[in-house]
Amino acid sequence: MTSYVTTHVLDAARGAPAVGVRVELARLEGETAVPLAAAVTDADGRTSELGPPRLDPGTYRVTFATGEYFRAQDVATFYPRVSVEFLVEAGEEHYHVPCLLSPYAYSTYRGS
Repeated sequence: MTSYVTTHVLDAARGAPAVGVRVELARLEGETAVPLAAAVTDADGRTSELGPPRLDPGTYRVTFATGEYFRAQDVATFYPRVSVEFLVEAGEEHYHVPCLLSPYAYSTYRGS
C-alpha cells in the first residue's frame, strides 16, 4: 500500500538520497497540529508509508527532522526542522512532497 502522502528527500550537498530522515505528518486544526503518522526515509530517501490511504480535505504539515539527519553525519546545519504546510483538496488521488536539502538551504515542491 502507498499512502496518500509520500516524500522523497535528497541531500543536494552530497548528491545522494537522504537516508534515515524522520518525517512526520500532521493535520492542522487552527493553530493545533494533530499528529497522524511518522516514518523514516529508506535507502532511496523515500517514505511510501506516511499515513493513511486517504485524507480529508484540509491543511496538513509534513515535518522533516533535518537537524537529526545532519547531526548523525557530524555536519552543522541552520535548520533543525523543515516544515511544509499544504492543502489537501477533494478529488485528488495522491500528494508527493519532495524536499531537496543541504545544511544551509532547502527547497520543496509538489511532486507527482
